[in-house]
Amino acid sequence: MDEIRCDEPSYLIWKWQPAGSQPGENVRENSIRWGSSLRVKDGEVAVFVYRQKNGVMQDFIVGPFDQMIKTANFPVLASIVGLAYEGGTPFQAEVYFVNLARIIQVKFGVPFFDVYDPRHADFGVPVAVRGTISFKIDDYREFIKLHRLSTFNLDDFQKQIRDVVCRYVKDAVTNAPAANDIPVIQIESRVAQINDALEYDLKERLKEDFGVVVSGVDVGTIEIDKTSDGYAKLMAITQNVTTRTVQAQTEANIKNIHDMQRIEAENYEETLRIQREEGQYAQHKATQSANYAAYQTEKQAEVGVAGAQALGQMGANGAGSVDLGGNTGFNPAAMMASMAVGGVVGQNIAGTMSGMMSGTNAQANNAIPPIPVSVYNVAVNGQATGPFDVNVLKQMAVAGQFTADSLVWKAGMAEWVKAGIVDELKGMFVVMPPIPQ
Repeated sequence: MDEIRCDEPSYLIWKWQPAGSQPGENVRENSIRWGSSLRVKDGEVAVFVYRQKNGVMQDFIVGPFDQMIKTANFPVLASIVGLAYEGGTPFQAEVYFVNLARIIQVKFGVPFFDVYDPRHADFGVPVAVRGTISFKIDDYREFIKLHRLSTFNLDDFQKQIRDVVCRYVKDAVTNAPAANDIPVIQIESRVAQINDALEYDLKERLKEDFGVVVSGVDVGTIEIDKTSDGYAKLMAITQNVTTRTVQAQTEANIKNIHDMQRIEAENYEETLRIQREEGQYAQHKATQSANYAAYQTEKQAEVGVAGAQALGQMGANGAGSVDLGGNTGFNPAAMMASMAVGGVVGQNIAGTMSGMMSGTNAQANNAIPPIPVSVYNVAVNGQATGPFDVNVLKQMAVAGQFTADSLVWKAGMAEWVKAGIVDELKGMFVVMPPIPQ
């Protein structure tokens, strides 16, 4: 009896032969005795190839399996057994063992080939690549369909794999400068990036064309022939470009430094100017505060003059005018009010100036201080004007610029009130009754 098993320590596909048979003897070489045992280890598959009237047939026994070949316990081969006679007559079948667990490693080396930098396409740089690819059989049915078991040779198979890998390596490295923006002179440092792209392409191709699953691609070295003319010329061009780039960057950095210095100097100058103006303003205000009485009198005089000028223009729009012919626009009320207000303002200014002078001398002569006069602020168009004393307000009332509804305020009042309810002012608005006829 035969024991059908595979004891090879390292194989991918191995053909079993009966004990004592010689290759080429088709009858004895493939004869299997009835009652022989079949042993298929875990990670293996035994393939029985036999002929029938309708052609070549295949049956697969996936390990682990260890039984005698009988119809009762081996129904998958019932068609084969049926070809033999009961009682030990051998039947014809080829048995192949396929190793599903073994990982095959194939080393590859691609000799120097020219790679071009897309930015400098005139200079080819020789590049060589070395590495290893690992794969195994996963779909054994597809693998057997793609490869003839009877003529399978592992060395030939590895050579086929190696040829395909070398072709894909050349494509990946040649396209890397353009596809991944990798300078050719730096391609030695981009092994991992090129390895990832290559592994993806090889997995698809080897599974489709060879029925194997790639478990890893390891590009060990990408080598540049640094003694070649192409490398020397490309390095010279690259160095020139690098030098110009560094020079341009240096010039840009120097310009930025100058610009920053100029901006900082301008900012410093502007800061000094602001500080100088603020200092002058603060000094001016300090001077005004020290001479507040004179400053207040000056401003009151300006306000009084401005008020007198404004009252003098009351007849500009024809209000209260008497046409004397010749478009003279004579306005007696406006003229009288202007004269009155101007006189009062002049008196106020004169009195103020006199008071200043007398006040200056009072400290030495202990003169009697002037009698206080009531003054009021008047609201005009939402703005506070004045203060004006009672005499000025009377003249403004005559001119129609100050009415009982005008809001007034003076020191001591809690809020603005209408002039018509202030005891000191309401007499200005009494209307003279008409003379009875």
